[in-house]
Amino acid sequence: MLRALMILLAMAVTFPALAWEEPARGTATRAALMDAIRPHAEWQLGAPVQFVVEDLRRADDIAFASLRAQRPGGGAINLYDTPAYQRGELYPEDMDGAWYHVLYKKSGSTWVAVQWSLGATDVWWAWAPTCRVFRPVIAEFCTGIN
Repeated sequence: MLRALMILLAMAVTFPALAWEEPARGTATRAALMDAIRPHAEWQLGAPVQFVVEDLRRADDIAFASLRAQRPGGGAINLYDTPAYQRGELYPEDMDGAWYHVLYKKSGSTWVAVQWSLGATDVWWAWAPTCRVFRPVIAEFCTGIN
């Protein structure tokens, strides 16, 4: 009986980690998620932008991504040479590089980047209102947050 209880407890603790899946390379879902953030990235960084996926999670109609923006072929993006810097919207010395963190919501058949950041130096998505909606894809950041 104790062994069964321990197994159930272990499953309950690990279940949130199993609630999401990573859309595989080449899938329509992965492409749609990248395409949802791309216009924002191109507005800030200039086109073209390619993403290196560090983390990509989807659960039903929500998703989370941690992406490094680069030029096609792997070229680094100099934040001081970007349209957003030229407009006075970026402060590269206060940023953590060309990293995007994105929260997505599916609207009908379209993925929408509803919250995102470029170069964040904190975990802005670890916030109660965000955790209430996106916990299935960011559970480890929501520990202790109601």
